[in-house]
Amino acid sequence: MDRRLLLSLIAGSVAFPSIVKAVPLPPPQPFRLNLINQHTGETFSGIYRDDNGPIPEAMEDLSVLLRDFHCDERICIDVGVIDFLSHIMQAVGQRSATILSAYRTPDTNDKLAKQGLGAAENSQHLYGRALDVHFGEKLQDAMKAARAMQRGGVGWYPHSSFMHIDTGPVRNWDLDRKNIGTLLIGSRRVHFNKRGDLVDSHGRVVRTRSQVAARDKGGPLSLRKGLARLRHAARPRRLAQK
Repeated sequence: MDRRLLLSLIAGSVAFPSIVKAVPLPPPQPFRLNLINQHTGETFSGIYRDDNGPIPEAMEDLSVLLRDFHCDERICIDVGVIDFLSHIMQAVGQRSATILSAYRTPDTNDKLAKQGLGAAENSQHLYGRALDVHFGEKLQDAMKAARAMQRGGVGWYPHSSFMHIDTGPVRNWDLDRKNIGTLLIGSRRVHFNKRGDLVDSHGRVVRTRSQVAARDKGGPLSLRKGLARLRHAARPRRLAQK
């Protein structure tokens, strides 16, 4: 799998038949959040939704808190990802959360991608539909609870002590070992490293990023091509198990 396909899957911009669609579920009461932005030190504490729906003033405050702090630009944050966060926190009894990343402008996203920080080209962060959060000791429990809800994407970064959630298609991925990640699609696991090279379960490079890119010169990645990539990515692992 090449880095573009991998990041597209993480971003939720490539749809596969085996990926479950996100199920919109109402969050439990009382819709209260206590959040702090790690970069600005700003906080939000209060109820963001009532019986009539999202509270405009609260959503405006959240839009400010969750803005792109690099350039001070903001967007209307998707209330669905706020609901998702609220539901996760209540599921594990977490009273507060630290926000590491929320809305990103295209310029910020491009800069992060060029720095090799794993920003997907069509990231859900661009649309105000994604949050990177830290929960302290309950982080792993929160990740498991989030995945059980099947409400969107859940990325697990144990070595960096945060998790990603979004309201894109239901999909999961782990950066579960140093410099090695795993994309989980149904029961299929595809391993990759920080450079975007395809690796086997032991971290050995199966195909380099440049080798995959050379095969892509014929045109953009299609759905059929993407499915073929996933089958090919799984093949080295199957051979190794024989």
